[in-house]
Amino acid sequence: MKFLILGSGMQGRACAFDLLKNPATEEVVLADSAAANLDAARKLLRSKKARLVRMDVSDLAKVRKLAEKADVMVSCVPYFLNLQLAKTAIAAKTHFVDLGGNTDIVLKELALHGQAKKAGVTLLPDVGLGPGMTTTVAVHGMSQLDSVDEVMIRDGGLPQNPIPPMNYMLTFSEHGLINEYVEDATALRDFKVVKVPGLSEIESIDVPGLGRMEAAHASGGLSTLAHTFAGKIRRMDCKLIRYPGHCDVINAMTAMGFFSQKPRKVAGATIAPRQLSAVLFREHFDHPGEKDMVVIHTTVRGTKNGKKAEVVYDMLVRYDEQNKLTAMMQTTGFPAAIVAQMLADGRINKPGAYPVETGIPAEPFFAEANKRGFGITWKFRYLDSGVPAAA
Repeated sequence: MKFLILGSGMQGRACAFDLLKNPATEEVVLADSAAANLDAARKLLRSKKARLVRMDVSDLAKVRKLAEKADVMVSCVPYFLNLQLAKTAIAAKTHFVDLGGNTDIVLKELALHGQAKKAGVTLLPDVGLGPGMTTTVAVHGMSQLDSVDEVMIRDGGLPQNPIPPMNYMLTFSEHGLINEYVEDATALRDFKVVKVPGLSEIESIDVPGLGRMEAAHASGGLSTLAHTFAGKIRRMDCKLIRYPGHCDVINAMTAMGFFSQKPRKVAGATIAPRQLSAVLFREHFDHPGEKDMVVIHTTVRGTKNGKKAEVVYDMLVRYDEQNKLTAMMQTTGFPAAIVAQMLADGRINKPGAYPVETGIPAEPFFAEANKRGFGITWKFRYLDSGVPAAA
């Protein structure tokens, strides 16, 4: 199996690390324009099967040339490049997966279904942590019930040792984080797709291994899932998990205009508040050397055998001390690698473009995730008895 990874940042490196552990992998090519990223990849991977290429991945002609020699192309670059990269993969007749990041772009990728099917390749966007693995967890939960009424996805990346008053550490782009906080989120209410404000409807939840936490709506978490199940499920939403009190601080900043994109004049300079806030987020939340963790706590409710029932999923992944991989790298890069390998070895074999919820088989994915130490568990119970029926 041969793979091409575009972008050798944290997620691209993690994806390559996982691919190279498979004895069936013949070659992994990492392409990036940043020498620092490639140097970091070289130090982590230390494999003769890894080939590092310095290039601008927006040069589609060069990308196609590399893709034609690969079984699967994985995009770990910013979301706005993914549509053109998906088209390039079709032209190269190479399977394609990406980490998503923007639902509108993903929907445009899915519109390439006919072209991908004709080329005999599969496109699977949105295959990171959330959307991605969290989507597969939710779909698996739905399959355990006869009918589904509610789907409540909860996940988050957190510091193992929170520092007050914000109790948070940056595990991905500060711009992406702000976007999750302040842009509208998608949800299902009374079977219809609706928009809800970011970080709204704050709730307290008890998370195994962490105790009392809080959760609030996050932009982009449901992605295509809401559209796929509109009219079929009464209530569905996706909320990020934080230590208690964090969301109130961010909402206060939002109310004061710290994330506004309207330029303001300050001391003779003109700047949008969000630009300054992004810089301050990086300075305040970036804690090199600190160890993170990623948690999933998802509940699916409905009926089974004529009785009300629920399935609850939990996962807690911590920083990898041995390989120096953050939990976010593992839970974002590894799922992309799992899906890429399932495409390359034929376990996913249906040409076309598919959302995660219809394109990725849950049981084989879970088996691969748990081989990597993710420890995804689930418990089923009838709500009228309160006693777990199976795990």
